Amino acid sequence: MNKSYIVLMGIAVLAAGCGRGKEQENVVEERTPIVTVEKAVRETVPQDAVYSSTIQANVINNIAPQTGSRIQKINVEVGDFVSAGQVLAEMDRVQLQQAELQLKNSELELGRLKQLLSEGGISQSDYDALELQYNVARNSYDNLVENTILRSPVNGVVTARNYDRGDMYSMGQPIFTVQQITPVKVLVGITETDYTKVKVGDKVAVTADALPGEQFTGSIIRLYPVMDASSHTFNVEVCIGNEQRRLRPGMFARVTVNFGDNQSIVVPDASVVKMQGSGVRSVYVVDGNSMVELRTVTLGRHFDGKYEILSGLADDETVVVKGQSALKSGIKVDIR
Repeated sequence: MNKSYIVLMGIAVLAAGCGRGKEQENVVEERTPIVTVEKAVRETVPQDAVYSSTIQANVINNIAPQTGSRIQKINVEVGDFVSAGQVLAEMDRVQLQQAELQLKNSELELGRLKQLLSEGGISQSDYDALELQYNVARNSYDNLVENTILRSPVNGVVTARNYDRGDMYSMGQPIFTVQQITPVKVLVGITETDYTKVKVGDKVAVTADALPGEQFTGSIIRLYPVMDASSHTFNVEVCIGNEQRRLRPGMFARVTVNFGDNQSIVVPDASVVKMQGSGVRSVYVVDGNSMVELRTVTLGRHFDGKYEILSGLADDETVVVKGQSALKSGIKVDIR
């Protein structure tokens, strides 16, 4: 075989080997993960929570007489706003008129006997007996007035009318339902851990899905003393002024309760890795040599695209916010 041919083949083999070595080096370089990082910082974190609830009327009154009677007059309709003391309906007046006559008769008789008593014409016991009869007649008359002329006990809106003029009230459903909607209230189920952090007088923010873009301010007016067995929460009653009557009973509402502020470590929510099949949350921490470590953390509040970190991370540590899918602990990364 020609010696020059052998030399040329050897040179080609060496060149090919050098080329493959360079390709392998390039492959190693290409496999170095490229990541984006940010610093963990300490910020003021509002300790608030959002609870779902339903708007309720502050007071609900069912208007009806004590006994069955004919309805003589209907003065309001569903949707009408009424004031306290306004006459809503009037019942048959026969019994009321009879009671009025009896009262007037007792009043005249009492006045006559009072004169006789002053002159010594009757005993004190006889006068006291008639005075008792008069007081009974007065109470009976007042009760009949209240149950014949039906008035609203509160300022509110008529939300139900179950009878028409001329109907016989049968003591089933009430004639009217009046709900006070200025103010309204909501009941919020506060968790056991947060119950001790709220007190009467605290302000809360309220929004309603039916009124997008509007926010209302309410005050905590009552803390229920026992836990709800079904939800394991404590009910807190919130009162909202609702002067413009924008909120209506039945609306779905979200109540934001603030429990104070914490100075906590905060990272972007994109840095938090969720381990499939478990509740473990982790972040990749990058050291000064561009080496990564998978660190388990405890999350707190989520707000404005960030997570509060309660444990597992220190101030000014660097975390990966993009490119985690190609990472594992102990490898080097290329920070861009």
